[in-house]
Amino acid sequence: MRKGAKAALVGGVFAVLVGGSGYGAYNVVTAVNADSGSSSAAKGGARRSGPPTRAEVRETAAAFLAAWAKGDANGAAAYTDNASAAASALTGYREDAHIRKVQLTAGRISGTRVPFTVRATVAYEGRSKPLRYASAFDVVRGVSTGRALVDWRADVVHPDLGRGDTLETGEAAAPPIRAVDRDGRALTAKAYPSLAPVLDQLRSKYGDRAGGRPGIELYVRRAARENTDAGTKTLLTLAEGRAGTLRTTLSAAAQRAAEGAVARYAESSVVAVRPSTGAVLAVANHRKDEFNAAFEGKLAPGSTMKIVTAAMLIDRGVTKASGRAPCTPAATWQSQTFHNLKGMAPNGNATLADSFARSCNTAFVKLVDEEPLTDASLTEEAQANFGLGRDNWRTGITSADGTVPASAGPDRAANAIGQGQVQLNPLNLASVTATATTGTFRQPVLVPKSLIGGELATARGLSAGTVAQLRQLMRRTAVTGTGARAMAGLGGDIGAKTGSAEVDGQARPNSWFAGYRGDLAVAAMAQEGGHGGDTAGPIVAAVLRSGA
Repeated sequence: MRKGAKAALVGGVFAVLVGGSGYGAYNVVTAVNADSGSSSAAKGGARRSGPPTRAEVRETAAAFLAAWAKGDANGAAAYTDNASAAASALTGYREDAHIRKVQLTAGRISGTRVPFTVRATVAYEGRSKPLRYASAFDVVRGVSTGRALVDWRADVVHPDLGRGDTLETGEAAAPPIRAVDRDGRALTAKAYPSLAPVLDQLRSKYGDRAGGRPGIELYVRRAARENTDAGTKTLLTLAEGRAGTLRTTLSAAAQRAAEGAVARYAESSVVAVRPSTGAVLAVANHRKDEFNAAFEGKLAPGSTMKIVTAAMLIDRGVTKASGRAPCTPAATWQSQTFHNLKGMAPNGNATLADSFARSCNTAFVKLVDEEPLTDASLTEEAQANFGLGRDNWRTGITSADGTVPASAGPDRAANAIGQGQVQLNPLNLASVTATATTGTFRQPVLVPKSLIGGELATARGLSAGTVAQLRQLMRRTAVTGTGARAMAGLGGDIGAKTGSAEVDGQARPNSWFAGYRGDLAVAAMAQEGGHGGDTAGPIVAAVLRSGA
């Protein structure tokens, strides 16, 4: 071993740090033991097949990390299953991100999974700062060569990278912002962790207009994706810029309540909206990734969709709150049989209010067969009255406005109970609740309309008679129906609707809940959270109690 080198056995791999100037390197060498062996395919023999052996995983990982640490992008890329993409990314790591003195340490290998840590320096125009993070990759068998290769993904380079994203160091793409709530209180990712991706988007879209000055940063430049603003994410600041102030519609009190509520339930999201204005008061997510499912998610909403379906039934004259909506044990629509939640007793004399409050599926399935309804009736109600599914919401950041397609066959009935092809997110459902309780569709916004520019989405809204009946249905659900337990203790003008959406392959359904109290409408979703009142319900109730 040359003078100045240090060796350590880490997770079954020798990591040798080689001293030197400029681009430091870790030479990673397979440990000598009974499992050692060469991963080179063929070597005079047949091409290998099956999962890579432990020795192959270790040898491939060692060679890949050593080449990367030395700055040999092409050499490292040769140990991956996508050499072109890997070479480009690793070249950019050095030339565009200006990352130097790279030290890579492999962790404990589990099967074909190789975790590793990065210690490096970002150096740009006389400024430098240390960079520390962890990542991982898998080793797979090459389809054509039989070699053990690194399964190349963008997040091998850095866990915040997605497909097409790049790392760059230089003047920030946008000045920093000081985001504040509607009353001027600061909103930071430290105080409100789930706002981090939202604040990144706000900075990318409005930083130039908020009056700040950009600093020098290492950042992720996002690739443009469908219905998503590209934007950037700061990873390291080498020189501070000057933040401009950006006012949002958020309420610090509601946001604090939302953050605390979702923190108790995995894979959950919540949105709060002011029905009288359309202002978004809170948006929070508790997820393993940073996806803003509250605004961008697309999932079947289960029985919360019955708010829209009930409006359709009333508007088309099929029934009314006090009209008949028998709850039968089962209902068949075009060869598909629908059932209710286990243990629900049938009620042949039920009204729409009865079946809505109990969330009886069969009552709604039987009613979608009535004249004058067609395959397109639910779509027309959703688009024309609730503003859903037209792909034209402009909230201030990336958002989806739901999918309610015209569907024939069994999906016509399934859509009516929030299954089939219907997809919403908590933002959409909070808006539905706001429209149902006021009769007016006000497209939700997260920043002042003057910043968004142009016209917001519009919709016809609902008649006073329909609103009165929907409020009756939702109040009954909140007081004596399936939402009563979650809404217990909330006084005043309240209403709710629960939903449980079955998803193939999941052990438990997704939990949905919509609720209102006075001039506050809130909707939440928790993936695999079970019944709507069990998980999403307490999230909604916590935000309603915030008094925002």
